[in-house]
Amino acid sequence: MPYLSQASDGNVLVRLHVQPKASKTRIIGLFDGCLKLAILAPPVDGRANEEVVTFLAGLLGIPGRNITLKSGAQGRRKQLLIHGLPLEEVRRKLSERLVVEP
Repeated sequence: MPYLSQASDGNVLVRLHVQPKASKTRIIGLFDGCLKLAILAPPVDGRANEEVVTFLAGLLGIPGRNITLKSGAQGRRKQLLIHGLPLEEVRRKLSERLVVEP
């Protein structure tokens, strides 16, 4: 899965493409090597970033403090670091929610 990799410090790096102001928050597939998320919140005052972290934390079953926004605070492309879960577990949990169209 090109959107997941192991960071040099052992954490998991997740590459996202975020679509703000969607009708609901959900994973909507893959886009250009990234996991694509639709986010209900608008990209104002960091609300979309907060919702991304909250949504992923819920999917992965970890506290939001275990997710750090590494890059992309102002754009649609984001990189997040997941602390406290091995790569294979992150991959499994996200794969369960990812439906790829043929």
